[in-house]
Amino acid sequence: MLMDTNPGSVVNLEVSDGNKFQYLFIAFAASIHGFSYCWPVISIDATHLKGKYIGVLFTAVCHDANQQIFPLAFGVGDSENDASWTWFLGRVKSVFGVNPTLVIVSDRHRSINNAVQEVFPQAFHGICMYHLLNNLKTKFRNKMKEFEQHYIRTAKTYNLQDFHVLFYTLCSAVPGVKEYLEAVGLDRWTRSHAPSWRYNIMTTNISESLNAMLVKVRELPITAFVNEIRLLCQKWFHERRTKVICADQYTFDIVDGDRNYCVHMALWTCTCWKFQLDQLPCDHVLAVVRKTPYQAYDLCSLYYTREFWHEIYRGVISPIPHISSWSIPQQISDFDLQPPDV
Repeated sequence: MLMDTNPGSVVNLEVSDGNKFQYLFIAFAASIHGFSYCWPVISIDATHLKGKYIGVLFTAVCHDANQQIFPLAFGVGDSENDASWTWFLGRVKSVFGVNPTLVIVSDRHRSINNAVQEVFPQAFHGICMYHLLNNLKTKFRNKMKEFEQHYIRTAKTYNLQDFHVLFYTLCSAVPGVKEYLEAVGLDRWTRSHAPSWRYNIMTTNISESLNAMLVKVRELPITAFVNEIRLLCQKWFHERRTKVICADQYTFDIVDGDRNYCVHMALWTCTCWKFQLDQLPCDHVLAVVRKTPYQAYDLCSLYYTREFWHEIYRGVISPIPHISSWSIPQQISDFDLQPPDV
């Protein structure tokens, strides 16, 4: 049904012997189209499901032009292992292709590293600087706590000259950290050494933010879970497609797809004409309501209100007693009513 209502979407279901659920992959057609216009940097992550059958949720996301989370694909598997990550990333590759400057950002999970090397050998695989920082804190303990911000500046700096100064200071203060970070690969955690553009995606925060939004949803059965993901993506695409630009206190320019509409809140008008003709907020007025203190209920004609609805049905139509109890006036009973001519 999802593919019927969203033509061009990709849904792959894989089962094991006995037709038992094994893997699920979903990519909406809108996401497939939109990725062509996003930075070619994909953040991947996995998080545990909490329903009856456990499992993990795999996500692939990127940033849109406004640096908002743009969902690309979702997957479900048994656990984070080489087979499941390879299966999920293989579907991502088949759907979204391979950009020559593609960058994949993740934590340092061994199965992710193995899967990326197998499926995307030509892509640059960067790691989340915060996950690496946590590894450093575990290994070097109290020393790294003191130099946490220094490490972050080292990772984020743009030019090699600043990097060398910062890196030298860090390595001098924390014995052993130089060898550790060089073994990880300077190109994998620093902006200045990366062979491909990471833009501003130095972490997997966008993946983790999406996982946090789905924390309640992850308790649902798989079909309800998938539907909640669809609803979230549907909501994001609609809200972001409809952009509100404030011209003055009452006038708003609404960008809806490839068309512009002008809403004037004081005059109760929209250039789509639905607002003034139906006397009910149109989609463009509702877009203004979401961004301003206006209340949608106040923008409806009184004829749509609960108060008017109650007044409409305030009157009572009483029942009629049985004909045997009727008291018919004499002039009515004497009147001989004939049928019309046929």
